[in-house]
Amino acid sequence: MILSRDILPATRGTLTPGRPMAELTWLRVGGPADWLFQPADEADLAAFLAALPADVPVFPLGVGSNLIVRDGGIRGVVIRLGRGFNEISITGNRITAGAAALDAHVARRAATAGLDLTFLRTIPGAIGGAVRMNAGCYGSYVADHLVSVRVITRAGEVRDLPASDLNLAYRHSDLPEGWVIVAAAFEAGEGEPAALERKMADQLARRDASQPVRDRSAGSTFRNPVGHSSTGIEGENHALKAWKVIDDAGLRGFTLGGAQMSEKHPNFMINTGTATAADLEMLGEEVRKRVFQNAGIQLEWEIRRIGEPGAGS
Repeated sequence: MILSRDILPATRGTLTPGRPMAELTWLRVGGPADWLFQPADEADLAAFLAALPADVPVFPLGVGSNLIVRDGGIRGVVIRLGRGFNEISITGNRITAGAAALDAHVARRAATAGLDLTFLRTIPGAIGGAVRMNAGCYGSYVADHLVSVRVITRAGEVRDLPASDLNLAYRHSDLPEGWVIVAAAFEAGEGEPAALERKMADQLARRDASQPVRDRSAGSTFRNPVGHSSTGIEGENHALKAWKVIDDAGLRGFTLGGAQMSEKHPNFMINTGTATAADLEMLGEEVRKRVFQNAGIQLEWEIRRIGEPGAGS
């Protein structure tokens, strides 16, 4: 049952009922959210959460680059930050970015200022999601640079937290469900702007050569297996890669309905054009089962899966 407008607080931002989530995720699947809330600013968001009944679920949504929304949609309120939450400022070697700022834009702005956050250039998302998932690549992670975050709790309290409070680990943070990141501050080493631009161009070329960037995907489907290295959060250094165990199980290009494990990179799940959320999730579970049968390794999802199953799922 869709939440009644009567129980939702007054806002200065935009509240949209029954908003289809397929239009807001990279995989282009998913049923409607009861409500989509796009706050006008930080104060509007804080007031909304403070007044929203505590039993109403909320889900912060970035650009939907690492997400499967199930076909039945999302019960509760999806919060999507937009203008007013995407500013980027630089003072000395500190970069402060709104949660809606794209990772790539932050990397480029930092590089122009002679600061090295180049690892963010190829991460397909926004800063809020990058912090929540401790995103990283090429041996660098958010945890290596994050100084602090500004959040709004589910109760509507605005807090500034040191990075240590998040207990960042491989693709993980301890940020409670329903809390919304609104900004983050990073520190970065110095570099010559032209050299940083060349570094990012090289990273983009490497990504484009190995990943299906022109297909509908959500990045890496599964985390690299843990327990094969003592490198802590340095997931890129794990001796065993998810793509390799998937490939070894003969699942490169494996399809189910309109969903497929990419021929180019077998840890990338793609929507070939007709996939439902159920197709994608069932494909992922079948891959997990077959990898376990083949290698005794239990893959863990990196893509987040939320919402209710569709009818008949």
